[in-house]
Amino acid sequence: MKNTLKNLLLILLSFTTLQVFALDFTYTKHSWFGAGSEGNEYAIEGYDTVNYFTKNKPAKGSAEFSLEYRGKTWHFKNAENLALFKADPQQYAPQYGGHCAWRLAQDGEGVYGDPKIWTIVDNKLYLNYNKAVNGRWVKDIPGFIKKADDFWLDKNQFKTLN
Repeated sequence: MKNTLKNLLLILLSFTTLQVFALDFTYTKHSWFGAGSEGNEYAIEGYDTVNYFTKNKPAKGSAEFSLEYRGKTWHFKNAENLALFKADPQQYAPQYGGHCAWRLAQDGEGVYGDPKIWTIVDNKLYLNYNKAVNGRWVKDIPGFIKKADDFWLDKNQFKTLN
């Protein structure tokens, strides 16, 4: 009886641990700048990707200043930001298709990148899933970027970048 109860407790503890980990991420099949099940049809949930670089903060864009790029509609808060993006979208688009940079570094899986949880490193925008994940990310940003770059290149080396 004692061993059975002990085994049952171990199983319940394992299940609880798995449940907590499973709640840590929302998986998505969208590979280019989509937020998946937590987002909407707009690239990075309609946030102005240029604003991170020009004002050092996230800002919602507007349908008045929008364009199509890589199959998604991108919104910008003003005409100036729209023009900057048009001139060099690769410069302003988030890395890894907008997926969580830390999670991608773990095993190459793309999960939701929250546009309110962000970092700019070497003039590139990285999104992460939540504050807890971002706390892990900041412990070794260069190492995680290297790992995520390797996974991203492996998965996307044959895709066109139009």
